[in-house]
Order: sequence, then structure tokens, then C-alpha cells
Amino acid sequence: MGDADAERARPGGEAVARLDEITRRLRRECPWDRVQDERSIVPHTVEESYELADAASSGDDAKLLDELGDVLFQVHFLSLLLEERGAGTLAEVADGTRTKLIRRHPHVFGDAEAKDAREVLGNWDRIKREQEGRDGLFADVPENLPALLHARKLQRRALSRAPEGADLGLVGSADGAATLAEIAELASRLGELEAAGAQAGPEDETGLRDEVDAAVGELLFATVDVARRLRSDPELALRAAAERFRATVAES
Repeated sequence: MGDADAERARPGGEAVARLDEITRRLRRECPWDRVQDERSIVPHTVEESYELADAASSGDDAKLLDELGDVLFQVHFLSLLLEERGAGTLAEVADGTRTKLIRRHPHVFGDAEAKDAREVLGNWDRIKREQEGRDGLFADVPENLPALLHARKLQRRALSRAPEGADLGLVGSADGAATLAEIAELASRLGELEAAGAQAGPEDETGLRDEVDAAVGELLFATVDVARRLRSDPELALRAAAERFRATVAES
């Protein structure tokens, strides 16, 4: 067995313990790490999460391994901040996650059944609602999610928790073609607004801007609905399209 294979064969707990030791030393001895708190660290956590998402979609395993380490360090650091004020520890974070996973997978750890991924998600949401007391249609949906992901989460939540008979518009329809027709109609409306804008005077700009913003918002929201139906992550899909555009323009 080579050195690399031997390292991979080591128990994960030992590696995590070594990372924990380094994290604690940085907190004690590094002037920058010493002054950080949750508010100053979380922006870095969000940035690292985006870099992890980029690595996951790149097909580069070495990059993914590296970015996973950065996110793992963020978890350690934030857990250490909890520990310092007696509010929790890394062990409690891990145990809490373990307990939550067992509770939310009764088809694995209990007597429930789930034939496919859709039923697993249904069980997951029911357990959060019934056992974890998350009341309210849009309870605990973070408002600071990127807009595309925020829209998708609201759509999913409405579909899984809205009272029977609630009007969800196109999101709740069984016909995806209706959403595509709405997208075509919105695109046509934006064309009309663009033509109107070319002839509008300064006194008309505010009203037109409001109409354009509303139509663009509805178009994006409908597009997120299509992505959701097709099980595509709209944030990653748009990011990939932007990168293809950048590569094309850079090469031209």
C-alpha cells in the first residue's frame, strides 16, 4: 500500500481531530482568526459554498476535494465559536445531524416505505412539518437565498404544504406546457415594452420601468418553475450558461 492509499485508509475521525486541533490553534494565535465572529465569518462560508458548487459541477475531483476541505474548516470554525460561549460543540453539531437524518429517513431506520426519491422528499417534508413543528406555509425559508433558489424553494414549499384547493397559479398546475405558454406570452410582452420604451419620454420612464421589472420577474419565476419540473438547479444552470458565454466571448 502506497503512502496515498495508507492516508486514505486512516479513520476519518483522526483526520477531523487533527483539523480541529489546527482550528483551535488558529483561533488562539492568529490575529485575524482571533477577532472573527459569526457575522464576519459567514460571508466566507457562503463564498466557499459557491466555490464548492462550482467544483462539483466541474468534474474535477481534485478541486472538489480541496473545496470540501474549505467548507469543512468553516463548519469547524463556526462550531468553535459556539463552544467558546457554551452554546454547543462540534460533537453536538455532528450528533444533532445524525439524529435528524435518522428521524427524516424512516424508510431506512424505521418501518416507513419509500419507493422512489419523490416519496422520500414527501416523507422528509411531512416529518419537518409534523414532528419538528415547522408551522406556516413558508416557515424557515431564508430570505437571503439567491433569487433563483429562493423562488424554487417557495415553489416547492407551496406545492408540498399549501392547503388543498389553494390557488398556486401555474406552479400548481399539472401541465408544464401552460408554463411554457406563459413564458412565451411574457417574452412577447417584454418585446412590446421595449418598443414602447424606445418611443417614451422622460415622464413615462418610471411607469415603464415598473412594468418591465414586473414582467421580467414573472418571466424568471416561470422559468424557475420549468427548471423545477425538469429537476434542474436554476442557479447552477444559469451560472453554467454565463460561463459558456464568457468562454465564447473570450475566444472570439
